[in-house]
Amino acid sequence: MKTKLNFNENWTFVKDGQEEKVNIPHTWNNLDGQDGGADYYRGECVYTKSFKHTKCDKDLYIEFEGVNSISTIYLNDVKIGYHEGGFSTFRCKLEENLLKDENIIKVVVDNKANSIVYPQYADFTFFGGIYRNVSLIYADKTRFDLDTFGSPGVRVTPTVNGSNGKVVVESTITNKTNTTLVLAKLYDKENNLVSEGEGVELISFEVNNIHLWNGVKNPYLYRIEVLLKDKNNLLDSYTCNVGFRTFSVDPQKGFFLNGVLTPLRGVSRHQDKLNKGWAISAEDHDLDMKLISELGANTIRLAHYQHDQYFYDLCDKYGMVIWAEIPYISRHMDTGYENTISQMNELIHQNYNHPSIVCWGLSNEITMLGVTEHLIKNHKDLNDLCHKLDKTRLTTMACVTMLDINSELLNVPDILSYNHYFGWYGGSFTQNENWLDNFHNLHPNICLGLSEYGCEAVLKWHTSKPEAGDYSEEYQALYHEHMLKVFESRPWLWSTHVWNMFDFAADARNEGGVVGRNNKGLVTYDRKTKKDSYYLYQAYWTDKPVLHICSKRYVYRCEDTTQIKVYSNLGTISLYVNGKLVETKTSNEKVFIFNVPLAKVLDVYVEAGSVSDSSTIIKVSKPYEEYSLDIQDRKVENWFELGGEAKKFTYDIEYYSIKDKNSLLMENPEAKAIAMKAINKFGQGFGGIDENNAMWGMIMGFTIDRLSSLIEKTISDEELFEINQALQKIKK
Repeated sequence: MKTKLNFNENWTFVKDGQEEKVNIPHTWNNLDGQDGGADYYRGECVYTKSFKHTKCDKDLYIEFEGVNSISTIYLNDVKIGYHEGGFSTFRCKLEENLLKDENIIKVVVDNKANSIVYPQYADFTFFGGIYRNVSLIYADKTRFDLDTFGSPGVRVTPTVNGSNGKVVVESTITNKTNTTLVLAKLYDKENNLVSEGEGVELISFEVNNIHLWNGVKNPYLYRIEVLLKDKNNLLDSYTCNVGFRTFSVDPQKGFFLNGVLTPLRGVSRHQDKLNKGWAISAEDHDLDMKLISELGANTIRLAHYQHDQYFYDLCDKYGMVIWAEIPYISRHMDTGYENTISQMNELIHQNYNHPSIVCWGLSNEITMLGVTEHLIKNHKDLNDLCHKLDKTRLTTMACVTMLDINSELLNVPDILSYNHYFGWYGGSFTQNENWLDNFHNLHPNICLGLSEYGCEAVLKWHTSKPEAGDYSEEYQALYHEHMLKVFESRPWLWSTHVWNMFDFAADARNEGGVVGRNNKGLVTYDRKTKKDSYYLYQAYWTDKPVLHICSKRYVYRCEDTTQIKVYSNLGTISLYVNGKLVETKTSNEKVFIFNVPLAKVLDVYVEAGSVSDSSTIIKVSKPYEEYSLDIQDRKVENWFELGGEAKKFTYDIEYYSIKDKNSLLMENPEAKAIAMKAINKFGQGFGGIDENNAMWGMIMGFTIDRLSSLIEKTISDEELFEINQALQKIKK
């Protein structure tokens, strides 16, 4: 029989010659990968561990569940393995050079930039290290295969036929003999044997009166045991959950689960956590799933890479419908083709048996620098590979806004989604519905979803007049209020995924007064605080009684009349101020707004039946400065090196500059002419940008300065300096 031993304890870790004892999971970037500056350590580090081996008639493997990103493995100084990719399981066989007494495993891990392994450019930190579990596996010579893309060697395919089901079990067997036999047993939730079959590498058997895996409503799971025998000796076994379900997507109606229209509404998730990076525990995974489930989501986009098997199991158990993808992201590399193929092979081989997964993601925002023939071929080959490996699921991709809505690339995957940030990086959030409706009308046969949407909120910023770019909790709430209304009237959107469920590390960022972080989460990076928007989704997506007063952290206000906003799904709520009933409102809407005079102190209390919430507001004489980002001084200066000489950017706010929104620059003919030179350069990779282009509205909400940071190397520092100097000569 196969024996799997935990191999996480007592490793020696060496970085830059400094040695320390660590346990796995471990990353060397848990702190510097979240502190900003785009300077976290990316290099080569070494892990070593000794172990004793007693000679036996079994084969010995070492299994790594996640090492980022290039790994070279040595046993007693002999190279035994090499792996490219930071997110999937891989194994190395330990053979001839095993010693009787002490053996040394050495793992050289490298997360430096390179041109062959994805991801290389993305808006998140690439944490280095052995950040998931390591195990030793003792296996019989005759066993389920351990050498094919980290797979378990067994594929289980359940299908539905009316009230009955069928299970097909395919196994790959190493050192098969004439007497090898595979027995498969299916158990229900109560551990009753309901059906079984036997054969060798292919088994098929029927199951009567099945319970459907019905998503979050009823994620019913069977359990299958697949036993490998030879002359009645049990040599190997494999166990996994089985879920019977059907699904389909209609471009005019949306997503169907088991024949029932089920719009997928949920979140995206990154796998890191404050001070831990990617080296998180089972308890951390459990908490993430608990928070997502309590939000009311029925789908998760597991971005932008393969996640931990433990979390996929949780998705099966909780009934989440899953989009799983590889890290083919942001920048296409001709030299990365083989890596996309190998990572897709690993993703599908390792995750085929999860009923929660309905689609394989080919790429994310990969056209940021334009579309090439090689990029299209890469996608077509990935799409063909997915269908070859898995005939039961669909393919998809997450397109970025600037991808032309008539691009050839849109016809590659089975279903499609777009990442849009209208109302955050530029434009207005009302552009979302306009864009979606336009695409839907132009392409009525394409199944369309929204794979990313969102905006940033930092808990300390607050305002009574929220606007894009203020990073306030109030603007994030307003944004999501609008988006939920957009989705309510468009069930044909097969899926929508908030970006993001949790704040996450992006060491290159300096946004909203927070360094090293993307703040778009509905929950903070440490998982301790739910932002107001979290409760909005809860009110929309759950039957749980929700009654939440917004802006509780916005205590000090200086207006004469203040707004009290409440999220609730209870229909009728009553507002009390300083102990007196002010108003009772009844509505099917989830957002209740009250305007009340602001006295010195307001003790606010709301109730709906037995559910209540409270907050306090204090009147002050002037705006509370700690609630808003620093206001720019009249003149702001910064320096950069140009040709060895220090040059100075100057921004006099009475004159135009690269820090003015493009929409403002368009109002002045001289400024417009200068700005269009820059805008045209930014648009070269997307077939040009003008008033008739789908990107125009979003571009108008950007500044040239912001565009230059998002679309790197399009405009040099010298050109940017000259554009700014020219604009600074034109008075507003």
